[in-house]
Amino acid sequence: MPLLHIENITRSFGSTRALAGADFSMERGEIVALMGANGAGKSTLVKILSGVLPADGGMVSLDGRVFAPRSPAEAARAGVVTVHQSTDLVGAPGLTVADALLLNRFADRSTPFFVSRAGIRRAAQSMLDAAGFTLPLDRDFGDLASADRQLVAIARALANRADLLILDEPTASLSGEESRRLFDILLKLRKRGLAILYISHRTADLEAIADRALVMRGGRVVGTFSRPIDFSSAIETMIGRRLDAARPDARPATGPVIFEMRDIRLLSGAASFDLSLHEGEVVAVTGVLGAGKSRLLSAIFGVTALADGAMFLGGRPYRPKGPAEAIAAGVAMAAEDRHRSSLMPPAWPGHSLSATISLPHLGKWYPRGFLVGGRERREAEQAITRLGIKAAGPLASVWSLSGGNQQKAVIARWEAEPSRLLLLDEPFQGVDVGARHDIIRAIRVRTDRATLIATSDPEEAYEVADRILVIDRHVLKPAAGGIATPSAIQGISA
Repeated sequence: MPLLHIENITRSFGSTRALAGADFSMERGEIVALMGANGAGKSTLVKILSGVLPADGGMVSLDGRVFAPRSPAEAARAGVVTVHQSTDLVGAPGLTVADALLLNRFADRSTPFFVSRAGIRRAAQSMLDAAGFTLPLDRDFGDLASADRQLVAIARALANRADLLILDEPTASLSGEESRRLFDILLKLRKRGLAILYISHRTADLEAIADRALVMRGGRVVGTFSRPIDFSSAIETMIGRRLDAARPDARPATGPVIFEMRDIRLLSGAASFDLSLHEGEVVAVTGVLGAGKSRLLSAIFGVTALADGAMFLGGRPYRPKGPAEAIAAGVAMAAEDRHRSSLMPPAWPGHSLSATISLPHLGKWYPRGFLVGGRERREAEQAITRLGIKAAGPLASVWSLSGGNQQKAVIARWEAEPSRLLLLDEPFQGVDVGARHDIIRAIRVRTDRATLIATSDPEEAYEVADRILVIDRHVLKPAAGGIATPSAIQGISA
C-alpha cells in the first residue's frame, strides 16, 4: 500500500482549471521530484496536500486513510509537513531566530504559559543541530537574508514528526555547500522511511537526490521518469517542446569598456580587486552564500558604500549616492527578492503588469505628471510579446502571474528604457526551465549594454554568461581564466 495516493484531483479558479485530474502515488522512504513549468499545477497540488486549499474533486489517501486536511496544522498532525518557497510566514520582524524556530510550539496549547528565554534558546539550538544548520539565535528574523529564512523554515519542518515532507524550491536561495548539507539530511531521512516530495526547477538538485521524477503539464501528471532520470526528455515533456542547448558560445570582450572598478575593497580589510565590463558582454559572478555577490551589485547601484577604490562608467568617475543617481546614469538593477524590491503590494495602486514595468520611468515618460498617451500599456503589450509573458493583458495584476512571468516583468521594466549597465541578482530564483530559457535569450540578445549577474548556481552562470567570475570573501577572481566552459566552473559552489 502506498503512503500517499492521489487520484483524479481537480481544482479550478473561476474559468481557470489548475488541476485537471492529477494522479500519482508515493511510497515510504522515497524521494519523488515534481517538475513542471510555471502554471502546470504544482503549487495548487501542494496547497491541497498542505491543507491550504480544498480539492474540487478526486481523492487523496494517506497510509490508506482519506486525507482532506482543512488547515496546515491539521495536515501536520496527520503527518504531512510542507516548506513553501515563500518564507514570509515563517517569522516576522521583532521575533528572534529562536522564536521563529519555535512558533509552532508556542501555538500548541500543551506548551506552558511561562517559557524561559534560556529554555527557548536550548530548544531552538537543538532543532538547528538536528538539521545541521548554523544560525544566530538572537538575531531579529526581519534582518535575515532570504537564504537564512529558508533554513529556519526547513529546520522547523524537520523538527516535526512527519510521514511526508513537501519541499517547494528549498535550495532557491541556498549556496552549494548549504544545498549539499540539506541533501545529506534528506537522504538520511529517506533511510529512516520518510517520504519526500521535492519541487524544484534545478535539475542538478533532482539528479542528486530524486528516486523518480514526475512531470506535470496542464494540471495533470504527464510523465514519470525513474532513476537514472533522463532530464532532457523530462524537460521536453514538461514544456511540450524541444529545448535547445542553452549554453552559449562565449563572446569575446571586444566592445568598448562600459564599466570599471579599480582597486576595489567591498569591506575594510578585504583584498582589493579590479573589474572591467565591455559593451555586449554578459558576466556572471558566482560563489557561496555570504561571499559578497549581492554586496557587489548593491555597491555598484549605490545602495551600499565601498570601503575603497574607484568606479568609472563610460570612462567617467561614477559614485552614485543612491539608486536614483544610478538609474539616472544608466545603471539598472533587479534585486534578489523581487516580491520586496520590485513588485507593489497587491492592495496598492500600481500592481498591474503595465504599472510594474513603468514605475521607475514615470517621471521621464510623463514629465507634466499626467498619465496620458498610453505608453504604459504599449510597453506592457510589447513585453508580453517579446518575453512571452503569460498574462491576461497589460492591466492584469502582476500577482496573478506565476513566478517566472513575474521575473519576466521585472526584466521588462529595465528593457523599457536604454541602459548602459544591467545588474541582476539571482534572476532565475524560482523560475522554471522554459521561463529561464526565455529570460536568458532576452538578456543575451542585447548588445548595447553590459550585464552583470549574481547567481549562486554555477549551472545558471554557465548557461547565461560569456565570462564567469568567482567571489570569495568579498574578492573577485576569474573562474579558470574566466571563460564559460564546463571545466571552468567545476567546484565553484563548493
